[in-house]
Amino acid sequence: MKNQTPQSRSVLFLTHAALIAALYVVLTYIANALGLANGNIQVRFSEALTILPFFTPAAIPGLYIGCLLANILTGCALPDIIFGPVATLIGALGTYALRHHSKWLSPIPPIVANAIVVPLVLLYGYGIRPLWFSFVTVTAGEVISCGVFGLILLAALSKYRTQLFPEQV
Repeated sequence: MKNQTPQSRSVLFLTHAALIAALYVVLTYIANALGLANGNIQVRFSEALTILPFFTPAAIPGLYIGCLLANILTGCALPDIIFGPVATLIGALGTYALRHHSKWLSPIPPIVANAIVVPLVLLYGYGIRPLWFSFVTVTAGEVISCGVFGLILLAALSKYRTQLFPEQV
């Protein structure tokens, strides 16, 4: 993929970002149908995708846009529509920053970002109390989504890294 033109690299980047955004929305819809996407106790399957910046920078805007669309389409409150995607963006940037270190550290930034931001969104956007309980349940859900499912996804995709995510720079 080193012989790509700048235009073809841009198309590939946009395509990856759009596919990741679409996957995020679809997986959030599935979790929402099961009652797991919103509220105090949530395990968004889509959060497993937050490990994708380990493979490609296109995942950063893809995850942000996917989370934004998912929160709008599932009827979230305005603070959740604004700050939920910001937490996902911070997590994605952190994962991208750690990509040259240990792949096992990849889920840490999204877990931490969401563990801090989402309980505050639940409190101020939905009035869900007590705050400490939201910190516990959201963190547990993120550990399951990002830490368990995300690392399983990372291990599965690592084998096909060069085919799925060809060099873009």
